[in-house]
Amino acid sequence: MTCRSACRGARGARTGSHRRSARRRRSRYVERPGDGSMRRLLPQALVVAFLAGGTTAFVAKDKAIELSVDGKARTLHTFADDVTELLTEEGVEVGAHDVVAPGPDAEIASGDEVAVHYARPVRLTLDGHRREVWTTAHTVDGALRQLGVRQEGAYVSTSRSRRIGREGLALDVRTERTVTVMADGRARTVRTNAATVRDAVEEAGITLRGQDTTSVPQGSFPRDGQTVTVLRITGGKEVRDEPVPFQVRRTDDPTLFRGTEVVEQAGQPGLRRVTYALRTVNGVKQKPRRVKAELVRAPRPQLVKVGTKPLPASVQGADHLNWQGLAACESGGRPDAVDSSGTYGGLYQFDTRTWQALGGRGRPQDAPAAEQTYRAKKLYVRSGSSPWPHCGSRLHG
Repeated sequence: MTCRSACRGARGARTGSHRRSARRRRSRYVERPGDGSMRRLLPQALVVAFLAGGTTAFVAKDKAIELSVDGKARTLHTFADDVTELLTEEGVEVGAHDVVAPGPDAEIASGDEVAVHYARPVRLTLDGHRREVWTTAHTVDGALRQLGVRQEGAYVSTSRSRRIGREGLALDVRTERTVTVMADGRARTVRTNAATVRDAVEEAGITLRGQDTTSVPQGSFPRDGQTVTVLRITGGKEVRDEPVPFQVRRTDDPTLFRGTEVVEQAGQPGLRRVTYALRTVNGVKQKPRRVKAELVRAPRPQLVKVGTKPLPASVQGADHLNWQGLAACESGGRPDAVDSSGTYGGLYQFDTRTWQALGGRGRPQDAPAAEQTYRAKKLYVRSGSSPWPHCGSRLHG
């Protein structure tokens, strides 16, 4: 046998051996009966398991809640986590004055109760004070209790059982108060829900007559613990004629010496007729009150001329004489002196006729002392000391 034949035989033997090994290896992975069905059922089982778990979570999230809105309750199912979310889901709007229990941020669990109480505006006048308040009560009685208003003996403007709608209502309440009324020397204390002092006085059994009044306005609201005094008033009227002062009007006159004033027109007072109301309060006379005035006669003004002319410095032939001594003798040195008869006046006791003949205006006693001395000097130059028969000698003393 040649090597070629032997070698070919050996290779053939090895090739056959390899083929048998390969068949044995492939035989290990051959599908067994039923393996394909198992692989097809596995995904379906996973889906069923997922759905079962989701249903459990779904059921766990659902909550049974009892929701009461303004007294109307109902049970519902929700997935909401808190009160605000629940109310939003249910379309329940809540205002600033409404009450939610538990609070809007509270978490909720199955079996919880959530209540919404709508607030109602009440325009409340309590013992004379007006204000707007809010209440979640459904009746007037409930509102008064909620607001802490003392109801015993109180006046309420409407039935306490009246229901309050969402629009609210106006309510006037007067609580019972203690008021003491002093009248005719006696004190009477009453418990009253009166609206005015006048009503409280009447409840005390006191009658106001004529001009009678009270120490506080009768239409005012009586306060708890207040003391009201009744004033018994009698009175009448009195008419008096009263003078109206006249005005003094001064005008400058350059023909008169400075310091001289001459009354050109004497003033005359007017007349006013005045009506006074007279009152006696609890037996005590009050100051008369002027209620009416009528001008009967208008006053006449007094017109006065005021001199502006400078006085002369001297009178020749008379300046050296003792005029102070003469004045002391005639009038005691008083420029406004008047004798007992009313005829003579001034420092040097001029009569009015002589005074005016010397250029004076008005009466001598109304002129300044300097002018009186000046005119006395002029009289001396004209007549010597004879106008002063008793005191003329003083001029040379």
